[in-house]
Amino acid sequence: MRCDLIAYTPEPELTVAAAARLCYAAIGAQQLQERMERPDVERLIRRLSDSGHWSPFEHASFTFAVEGVSRSLTHQLVRHRIASYSQQSQRYVSEKNFAFIIPPTIAEVPGALAEFERVMAETAAAYERLSAMGIPREDARYVLPNACETKIVITMNAHGLLNFFAHRTCQRAQWEIRDLALKMLTLVKTVA
Repeated sequence: MRCDLIAYTPEPELTVAAAARLCYAAIGAQQLQERMERPDVERLIRRLSDSGHWSPFEHASFTFAVEGVSRSLTHQLVRHRIASYSQQSQRYVSEKNFAFIIPPTIAEVPGALAEFERVMAETAAAYERLSAMGIPREDARYVLPNACETKIVITMNAHGLLNFFAHRTCQRAQWEIRDLALKMLTLVKTVA
């Protein structure tokens, strides 16, 4: 799995703080940003978080490029609706010889990996046969498994990310999306 932070709001905490202060200020957001000191910003961020006042957090956003994840992960990911997604298309991109993600539990059990790889090979062959018959990719893809590897660009605002991290970094989250959430959290911590 690869996860890169490719864009983000510069000084996200300052943006959030200025948005929050603007509601009660006679001056504009840029002037507020120029006048706010780091300790004031940090206190305000804590107060907003403690009081559950999340709307100012929606002004800071983070965009990630993710590769080497399964469609199973992306089905879980898109449940987080305060986000924007652009996923590699199985309609326009051929899945001939598709790559797939192997869950660690399958790799660890004797015989399970061979069975999994056999099914993936059979599925790839079925996809190729359907394509050779002239079946459009958008219909041939129905035989493809959730294990298919995909690429996706994800943009979430800070409020959406906080919710995502709360739900997906815990031990109850499925291993693959938990790994992604932890990578994203590590990247966000480098800039916010």
